[in-house]
Amino acid sequence: MNARFFKALPATLAIIWPAAALSNPVLDAGFGDNMVLQSGAPLTLSGRAKPATSVTLVLNDRTTTTQSDANGAFLVTLPAQSNSAAPQSLTITDPAGSTTYRNILFGNVFLCGGQSNMELSVERALDVWNQLRMAADDGIRLAMVPKTTAPVPQSAFAAPVAWKAASPETVAPFSAACFYMAKSLRRKDPSTPVGLIHANWGGSAARAWYDPEGAAAPHGKADIDLLALYARDPYAATQAFVPQWFDWWRKADKGREPRKNSALLDWKPIPKFSFWNEWTGTGLDTNPRANVWLKKVITLTPAQAKGDGSLAIGAIDDMDLTFVNGHPVGYTFGWGVERTYRVPAAHLKPGRNEILIAANNMWDTGGFFAGPEPLAFTAANGERVPLGADWEYAQTAVTDVPPRAPWDANAGLGVMHNAMVAPLGRMTLAGVAWYQGEADIGQGAYDAKLAVLFAGWRRQFGPQTRMLVVQLADFGERRSAPAESGWAQLRDEQRKGVAADANAALVTAIDIGEPTDIHPANKNDLGKRLAAAFDGRAMPMPQSAAREGGKVTVRFTGIAGALTVQGGPYPLGVELCEAAQGTCRFVIARAEGSSLVIPIPDGMTPTRVRYAWADAPVVNLVDGEGMPVPGFELGIAP
Repeated sequence: MNARFFKALPATLAIIWPAAALSNPVLDAGFGDNMVLQSGAPLTLSGRAKPATSVTLVLNDRTTTTQSDANGAFLVTLPAQSNSAAPQSLTITDPAGSTTYRNILFGNVFLCGGQSNMELSVERALDVWNQLRMAADDGIRLAMVPKTTAPVPQSAFAAPVAWKAASPETVAPFSAACFYMAKSLRRKDPSTPVGLIHANWGGSAARAWYDPEGAAAPHGKADIDLLALYARDPYAATQAFVPQWFDWWRKADKGREPRKNSALLDWKPIPKFSFWNEWTGTGLDTNPRANVWLKKVITLTPAQAKGDGSLAIGAIDDMDLTFVNGHPVGYTFGWGVERTYRVPAAHLKPGRNEILIAANNMWDTGGFFAGPEPLAFTAANGERVPLGADWEYAQTAVTDVPPRAPWDANAGLGVMHNAMVAPLGRMTLAGVAWYQGEADIGQGAYDAKLAVLFAGWRRQFGPQTRMLVVQLADFGERRSAPAESGWAQLRDEQRKGVAADANAALVTAIDIGEPTDIHPANKNDLGKRLAAAFDGRAMPMPQSAAREGGKVTVRFTGIAGALTVQGGPYPLGVELCEAAQGTCRFVIARAEGSSLVIPIPDGMTPTRVRYAWADAPVVNLVDGEGMPVPGFELGIAP
């Protein structure tokens, strides 16, 4: 990563490079043999070489020279390259040696990101047997980024990322929406290779993918500084964070503070060492979304209590704040994430030592993630004290979700960008395909979050990067009457975020979901829509709503042919609403060209029009090519 890329950032947020010295110059971690490099736009390459030295790059027998900075980072922009399916090589040389990247193609390169619906693999999507049988294509190259988080931007991935040609074996675990987008693009233009980068994390919040510069504006310097502190000293960062947790708990539990006096709680032996969903008869088996205290007492010898120790508590689902003798030693959010916390000697004593875990579960399973074997206290002298399986628990009446630190795994501030996107380097991309939002429902202002994401990706991948946003699929209860909907609200915020950007497109999945499954399998059609949007096919978008006498006319852009109603004479799910909440009514509308015309019912003074405003709406309004109209709400101009 070039130093200029992070010039505006605090020193504590500079890219973290491996300590080992480089023997030869290299490109950043996202580049490699068998990759696709972007064609048709100035080509940016970033990497590391010997500090403050001349670096030579040879591509297509054309030589370019640049200079590395004092840290060894270099950045070079080459002239736009033409599409090429013929393998080429790139050699980088500095005084220390040279590195050659082989079997490189030139075409369109995409980052495919988001949460579990972008992560959903080809082997879990529709028609998997046929699709894998026909998957082989040397013109599609795939790179899968391993899952991990980091409080500050990293230069390396958690494990090496290798580019591989599409084959049944490489495609099976890859993002289905992403692969089917590439397959559709290749079908239309076989002469243009496609490179795909899969960087996804199920359940992740949008802010986990912010770049540092983008995160600083909406969240402030204090959180950014706390992330930098966490990178240096997790224990110190925990101490800085926990006062807000203490304030929250006192308010939520009517002033009680069990961390100071565990006798305030009604302790019982855990029925078994497992998720508390399996603790039959406790109430947690039927309502596992809860805050539960867990307790273990260990006895330490004077030698074991001397010096700093470490406490391994295994994985807690979802969130923990852990105390030793009343002192907070660590906070983590992330199911399946193993916790090991430093325990300062000042918090230990010979004899009885009490370990408390304040555990919160927000969804599905809660509590201990696996067996008791990893749980132990390790003393400074190396002696290990197993914690065993005989813990106690205490239920609470607190139902709210605790404050979340800026480094937590699923909604931490930029933690996924730092570990899964920053290492890609200053790569030139054609576009980003983004399918995320389920984790942000109910929070509001998702359009502003998209603006932060778009800006961050373009800072790293270039201003030409086209943003392709999937509007969330239908999921949840079918309704026969108008109602408020967090899913519909977020879909509309997605629409607004895309409408505000001149190089973005909204691709709706509102008609290809499964009401009983948050992970619909039809990523095949979704991939085709993403490809069409990238290729410049205008997507249906509501443009305006205006009152014209006794009717409201909604005008659309991106309509191929004319609006078409499937399965009947009238579009379903059209509502008119007055200013007050709870005044929305289903109405009969008719499609006329690229407009919807809605007669106003007698006695109604509508101010808003809504379409498909439900978690799982039934929709039947498409354009002449079958492309669905997205869900929306528009104010009505008088």
